[in-house]
Amino acid sequence: MTTLLLTHPACLEHDTGYGHPEQADRLRAIERALSAEDFADLKREEAPLAELSAIERLHPKAYVTDVRAAIPKQLHSWLDPDTVVSPGSWEAALRATGAVLHGVDQVVAGKADNAFCAVRPPGHHAEPSRAMGFCLFNSVAVAALHAREAHGAERVAVIDFDVHHGNGTQAAFWTDEDLFYGSTHQMPLFPGTGAKDETGVGNIWNAPLAPGDDGEDFRAAYSTQIAPALDAFAPDFVLVSAGFDAHLRDPLAQLRLQEEDFAWITEQLLEVAAKHSGGKLVSTLEGGYDLDALASSAAVHVKTLMGA
Repeated sequence: MTTLLLTHPACLEHDTGYGHPEQADRLRAIERALSAEDFADLKREEAPLAELSAIERLHPKAYVTDVRAAIPKQLHSWLDPDTVVSPGSWEAALRATGAVLHGVDQVVAGKADNAFCAVRPPGHHAEPSRAMGFCLFNSVAVAALHAREAHGAERVAVIDFDVHHGNGTQAAFWTDEDLFYGSTHQMPLFPGTGAKDETGVGNIWNAPLAPGDDGEDFRAAYSTQIAPALDAFAPDFVLVSAGFDAHLRDPLAQLRLQEEDFAWITEQLLEVAAKHSGGKLVSTLEGGYDLDALASSAAVHVKTLMGA
């Protein structure tokens, strides 16, 4: 199997300032982990810039214009109390979104079996007209619309195992029965969405976990609350919001997952893709803020993709 790794040096230039958890060292940690001999067979490409027309399938042109206008010429600006931008943030956001779009293109073309996008800023908290939670553009939701509009995918699923609920992806998919969103996440926790009764038009499946829940609880939640619905949906493309902040060492939450749990969920999603979509799967980095835990968890995720 060929796994494509997409990243770009510009993603390091999104400077969030001293002490911010969503920092460039996150990508450096992943890069070091993926430089090991085990990953010699990865196909590696630089992420292209996303076309604004692709982003504007989800985000209104006025919002995109406002984000661009908010990028400072020096130092930092804040789009909300958590979401910081710097002079390098515009290109980083276009590369982060462009990575997922290109991953979809390459997998559809058969040039890779699956892909992992090691990029930042993350995306799943960005609502169509609102930046929040470290996120500017919702890369995975933009990619879902791209898979449909550019490649004819009829049913696209996003599975999100970040510890924080992907409110932006949920908002983007809320009224569209041909888009599926399934999320495991801690509650209560930022952003406060993700209750079981948030179901959209029957296409939203939330499986909240309690502080202190471990891998066994996580596996049970996915297996009983999301997997049956996902199988019934029968996606012809699978996208993954791969956040690794449910790890027991992560400083921003209180779940207790370990590396083997991330390997397990990756295996589950690969099985769904193999059954319904000819194996087509693209994963993109969301959260994960303990650098060692992030690196080891991302590594096991990619290693599992390579072994599909």
